[in-house]
Amino acid sequence: MIRINQLSYRYSRRKEILSGLDLELASGKIYGLLGKNGAGKSTLIRNIAGTLFPSQGSCHVLGYEPKRRQIDFLKELFFVPEECFLPNLSISKFIDIYTPYYPRFDKKQYQVYLREFAIDPRQHLQALSFGQKKKVMIGFALAANTRLLIMDEPTNGLDIPSKVLFRNMITEASHPDKLVLITSHQVRDLDELITDLIIMDHGEVLLHETKEDLTHRLLFQATDTPSEDSGVLYQEKQAHGWAQILKNPMGLSSQMDMELLFNAMLNSRTTINSALLTQP
Repeated sequence: MIRINQLSYRYSRRKEILSGLDLELASGKIYGLLGKNGAGKSTLIRNIAGTLFPSQGSCHVLGYEPKRRQIDFLKELFFVPEECFLPNLSISKFIDIYTPYYPRFDKKQYQVYLREFAIDPRQHLQALSFGQKKKVMIGFALAANTRLLIMDEPTNGLDIPSKVLFRNMITEASHPDKLVLITSHQVRDLDELITDLIIMDHGEVLLHETKEDLTHRLLFQATDTPSEDSGVLYQEKQAHGWAQILKNPMGLSSQMDMELLFNAMLNSRTTINSALLTQP
């Protein structure tokens, strides 16, 4: 679905955001893309979407080069940016104007999403709050039924019930021929949603693994006190004790803590990667 080879991106001669990046993403997956501010996440997804162009290297999506902005490529892509700048239209007029660009757009499905988000389609887009605009765009993106869906911080502005709805909608809309790529600083919102995790820092991919493999090879646990055991790969103090990541040679089951793993990759990358490479 997505193949990136030695991709570099510079805003100027002195400011390089991505350098020699290699990445391959498959359909049928829901990817969570994590990184600090300035890690290169937004630059990467905008190169994939074709709104930024590589300085060097290549990016291919569905066999197309996004930078060429071909119609057949654009029909299969929907990109939900962090900030939603919507036109001065009613929702119903917005539907009439923009749905023809997406051949598989399902208007009945969109009406269901609006109803679940408690959005009246007779409302005017400019009268909506930031969170309501996000709901309009999320519903539209899912109803477009494109093969590639990219969402940049989609849960910003959503209340807790809406975040639950969002996760359910994404899961129900998943398909073997579809790829969903989500960036978020709100790590907990992705815990039960993603199938694969990508962690970036300083324009580099630190980790790219399936959630299944991570939970099979790493053990996540909470304890009252810190440990000096060699099996503990990373630990940090939390409100009610210590959270730890351990080697997991027995393949024991545990709930992956993405926030903990993210911090571990930033602070103990070599230790974590070594454990992943040496365990089955």
